[in-house]
Amino acid sequence: MTTSSQSAALTNTTQQNSNKTLTHKLLLVNGVNLNLLGKREPDIYGHTTLADIEKALIERAAAHGIELICSQSNHEGKLVDDIQHYGLLAEASAQVDAIIINPAAFTHTSVAIRDALLATQKPFIEVHLSNVHARESFREHSYLCDVAVGVICGLGQLGYHMALDYWLTHTYAITLNK
Repeated sequence: MTTSSQSAALTNTTQQNSNKTLTHKLLLVNGVNLNLLGKREPDIYGHTTLADIEKALIERAAAHGIELICSQSNHEGKLVDDIQHYGLLAEASAQVDAIIINPAAFTHTSVAIRDALLATQKPFIEVHLSNVHARESFREHSYLCDVAVGVICGLGQLGYHMALDYWLTHTYAITLNK
């Protein structure tokens, strides 16, 4: 079921993409502790490293003529800086068309990241490796989900691929082989 804010985000995405020249750049933002993927709690997060995930996504995007810019930090301000830079402050040709973000623990705490995403007016998809709704109750609250185009959780690294495929098909009108 789509909420009214998600419907507004989808409409906004369509309007933005039809009203501007696309740069063919996407931003992948990963938050706190995701640099430990493959080592930290593999029973929850798996054995694949963030570098492995980024490499696969960069290659898939490049195969379709899209540049994927990757950012990871354990520092909230660094993530805010990257979102602002690639979403709003860079020259128009260096700005991204859309964002994939796994804010990790910042999901539940960061109004600053939410505000940075909103300031860019770039559509974004929130991704989580684990099913946050099947874990501790505090993980069920997201400061981002109501303004995201979509949220993918619990599907491991496949969630990132699904988010990328969404942007490839919906932003760039690329037909993907099934």
